[in-house]
Amino acid sequence: MRIERVEPSKHKKNRILVFLEGGELLKITENELLYYDLRPGAELSEETVVELKKAAQTSQMKARGAQLTGSRMLSKKQVVEHLTRRGGDRETAEDTALWLEELGAVDEAAYGAAIVRHYSASGYGPGRIRQELSHRGIPRDLWEELLSQMPPAEEAAERFLRARCRNKTVDEALLRKLSAALQRRGFSWQDIQAPLRRLESEIQE
Repeated sequence: MRIERVEPSKHKKNRILVFLEGGELLKITENELLYYDLRPGAELSEETVVELKKAAQTSQMKARGAQLTGSRMLSKKQVVEHLTRRGGDRETAEDTALWLEELGAVDEAAYGAAIVRHYSASGYGPGRIRQELSHRGIPRDLWEELLSQMPPAEEAAERFLRARCRNKTVDEALLRKLSAALQRRGFSWQDIQAPLRRLESEIQE
């Protein structure tokens, strides 16, 4: 197949359009343009065309992945989900996520630590934070170390209780309501019961 003309896309940045004899159009990047030395009049075998398409797909996906991770923290799972959302090849997306990790653009330990800090500071307990780590694709083998960076759950539960009781009439109904709120926030009953007993004792005194 002979190349009729080569020109940059008017609509997509960093995309090169290669028009082949017979009407076929290849959408590639500058990487493929330079590597394969593509120019009008050059002849391409069918095997080279297949290679070009695969190489272009990889380059375009890497560019998208770099753009994604340049603006926010993501796990490899999230990168793959973003890249395959519109029908992208999953294997290529997974390779791209690994490539980004090797570059340091994806750092799941740092991302997980940021999640733990954010939700701990917002008054959430270990159960809710585990849900967030799972939802965002942080590998389970990192969870134990990440959760060890949290303040003690019992102390966090007590801070929540005392903050919510400030300037209020504290009775059993309020404490039951706050206990249920803590459980919804991911605290276990074991985390909650000691702070509750201390508050109840103070009320009785």
